[in-house]
Amino acid sequence: MKIAISTDGDLVSAHFGRCPSFTIAEIEENNLVKKDVIDNPGHHPGFIPDFLHKKGVECIIAGGMGMKARSLFDQFGIKTIMGVEGRVDDVIDQILKGTLKEGESLCKPGKGKGYGLDKTDSHCHDHE
Repeated sequence: MKIAISTDGDLVSAHFGRCPSFTIAEIEENNLVKKDVIDNPGHHPGFIPDFLHKKGVECIIAGGMGMKARSLFDQFGIKTIMGVEGRVDDVIDQILKGTLKEGESLCKPGKGKGYGLDKTDSHCHDHE
């Protein structure tokens, strides 16, 4: 299984679309067989779900994500796990042990703006 983790340095990024990079973890039989870090290709509506789908990703883990993005991942059959915080390596260990817990999405209205990559819109809808 290929899992993409929104990454900011060595931490899980609070918002998947604005993260500087993604850590792609390949897991087979509860063992990490490969781990790569790839640059975020850009935050454009609908692009990242398609990009990760073409890379064979079956699950994405992030601190938060807007509802529109979640529905796009659903269309590609990619599971979303939100509300995850902490070091990426610790999250991978939790995945391997089967102890990773999903929480409430950290993506709140307007929070995506200005975070990470410099873009003008956000999947975290701004309700101001």
